[in-house]
Amino acid sequence: MALDRGTLTKIDRRIFDELGQVSATQALKIPLSDAAWSTWRRYCQAIGLTMGEAAAGLIIHELRNVIVEHTDGDDAVFAARREEEFAARESRLVTRERELVATEERALEWMKRLGAWERELQARERGRDSGSRQVAQSVPAGRKIGRNESCPCGSGLKYKRCHGRWS
Repeated sequence: MALDRGTLTKIDRRIFDELGQVSATQALKIPLSDAAWSTWRRYCQAIGLTMGEAAAGLIIHELRNVIVEHTDGDDAVFAARREEEFAARESRLVTRERELVATEERALEWMKRLGAWERELQARERGRDSGSRQVAQSVPAGRKIGRNESCPCGSGLKYKRCHGRWS
């Protein structure tokens, strides 16, 4: 009697529910010939497992072999691959860390330069402001500066474009 996968899944769920276990069923496509598939089915029947339980057992077994370190046979190959991957990741991390440190140092240098430029501009502004006050104080109090005359601060601009703008 051939059952489709949906019916087998329902049967497996009922069996697991009766055993008090919670299960999640995953659909799995396995590229096997009909002969290999029927041999697998007979093997699972002989040991008293469903085909899904046997496949799950094989998957868990393979995952344990990959995860747990062994020193013999194929497991050593997996361990060696993991060590190579870890070494490559570590070298990439070290390189990235060096790049970040260099970038941080460049950013700090730029911050220092910008701070120096800012202080220089502030000093120039203070000098310009104090110079204009001195010039403005040196202009006789009775004399009014015309809007279109040169500004007494010495900028070369008309008074209306320079210090006349704020007065």
